[in-house]
Amino acid sequence: MLTLCGFAASNYYNKVKLAMLEKGVAFEEELAWVGETDRSASPLGKVPYLKTEHGPLSESTVLLEYIEDQFPDTPLMPAEAFHKAQVRELLRYIELHLELVARNLYPEAFFGGKISDGAKEKTGQQLEKNVAAFAQLAKFSPFIAGDQFTLADCAAVVHLPLVSSATKIIYGRDFLAELPVRDYLKRVGERPTVQRVNADRKTNTELMMQRAKAAAAAKN
Repeated sequence: MLTLCGFAASNYYNKVKLAMLEKGVAFEEELAWVGETDRSASPLGKVPYLKTEHGPLSESTVLLEYIEDQFPDTPLMPAEAFHKAQVRELLRYIELHLELVARNLYPEAFFGGKISDGAKEKTGQQLEKNVAAFAQLAKFSPFIAGDQFTLADCAAVVHLPLVSSATKIIYGRDFLAELPVRDYLKRVGERPTVQRVNADRKTNTELMMQRAKAAAAAKN
């Protein structure tokens, strides 16, 4: 039995969880907040990490590749090498060039913090450029890479809503609004696996906020 460790408010945790649900893989979940992880399983203390019969693995993209290789019966990658590379390309764009850049906005957008005007300007310019590049690759027909639900969709489902929300809050407009992201998310949101991930995320986010409030109260 595989054990997915982390917490369901994490988009990277949910990316792996969604892939496992889509593939019908049997797994258990183990709650592990940042700062409370098993460093022998995740040396950097990051989530998610996966406990397997052969030992632990960390880094979410590595987990996706392991699950795809280990459980090939319900593939989340195309069969042909070039199309596989296209899925990996989209996955890299979504995570490295969209979500990771937009993450600079999260402290102010979601957590009550503050970021400088200079950081906002720099992040906005980078996102504008990267969204335009992503638009050249994404197909939305009906899925990110074409007619098959792939690992790129597992990333898109959990990351794109954050990019949209963060940019709308900080800049007053959704940087993804000119792409068919809203229709895409509505379409994939009808999948039972996505509904489960979203419901668990909502519940865990509420728990995370309660923990944060309790920690703040304890300091005062």
